[in-house]
Amino acid sequence: MAMHHEYEWKDRSVFVTGASGLLGGWLVDELVARGASVTVLVRDRLPFSLLATRGLENRVNLVAGDLCDFPSLQRILNEFDINTVFHLGAQAIVGYANRSPLSTFHSNIEGTWNLLEACRLSPWVKKIVVASSDKAYGTPEKLPYTEDMPLLARHPYDVSKSCSDLIAQSYFHTYQLPVCITRCGNIFGGGDLHFNRIVPRTIKLLLQDEQPAIRSNGLLIRDYVYVKDVVHGYLLLAEKMDDQKILGEVFNISEETPLTVIEMVQLIAKVMGKGPVSPKIQGVISGEIPEQYLSCEKARKLLGWKAQWGIEQGLKETHQWYKEFFDNEVNKNYSVNYEKKHSLFDVL
Repeated sequence: MAMHHEYEWKDRSVFVTGASGLLGGWLVDELVARGASVTVLVRDRLPFSLLATRGLENRVNLVAGDLCDFPSLQRILNEFDINTVFHLGAQAIVGYANRSPLSTFHSNIEGTWNLLEACRLSPWVKKIVVASSDKAYGTPEKLPYTEDMPLLARHPYDVSKSCSDLIAQSYFHTYQLPVCITRCGNIFGGGDLHFNRIVPRTIKLLLQDEQPAIRSNGLLIRDYVYVKDVVHGYLLLAEKMDDQKILGEVFNISEETPLTVIEMVQLIAKVMGKGPVSPKIQGVISGEIPEQYLSCEKARKLLGWKAQWGIEQGLKETHQWYKEFFDNEVNKNYSVNYEKKHSLFDVL
């Protein structure tokens, strides 16, 4: 995923939480490619995560642990002389959060304050990027969301992101901790094995020549952004944090191409050469915010960020990734077992 860059990541000591996730896997991959010395915190070893399948576990310092274990975070920052932190670690599935709010609040809120406090006490940490979410804004008063809007989240996952977002802001304003915050749209890309999400689910069904299914009414409007564009945004933001004026700022990162779920399904079908399709509209999901999308003007102006791949190119690469994934017999079984285990999940 090499990109043109002048900034020196070589030998820079970087700590990534949430490295087993979709964004974490691609971010670690790019950091390793740029020669950074990467340390990751992993609670559970997931053999199908990008960290494992791309051979990254053997190229990073892999620490088993939990964000709720404060001494462990302090040890990592000190022993590995961490300079830059990317805090992506979170319980990110909305269905889990609704069923199990306490564990979500623990990992997403307590995990964030633990990490930020450990960073505050470390003499080495110079840059911290905290992943919030467009969900932190809650039900919009007007659209698109801009970074200065209040955070009005109502449901457990969304509230957990609002809280961690505000805690990060408080650490900047009170202790001048060098932190910046990102709020991204719906990130998609190869390696996302949560088949309850619309992109992997639709690609999987179309690869099997099955009719795509939409759990909502299909009219929910969302932002989608390709994972490599987000990685580019995160690295660019960290690079720009040498400028004191950037510190403490919040940045929306997305494509600025709001699509209904039905439009997204049709676009996936088109990219795969399978369209147009007639998705099954199941209408079993309610309580979702009808429209959510972001303005990224601030990231364009202050960071010079814009999507380099874009949705269509991103979907082409994502389709290719899943095609190769499902060509492997072992993975077919993984996916079937996943469906059985997670059939109760709410999905867009």
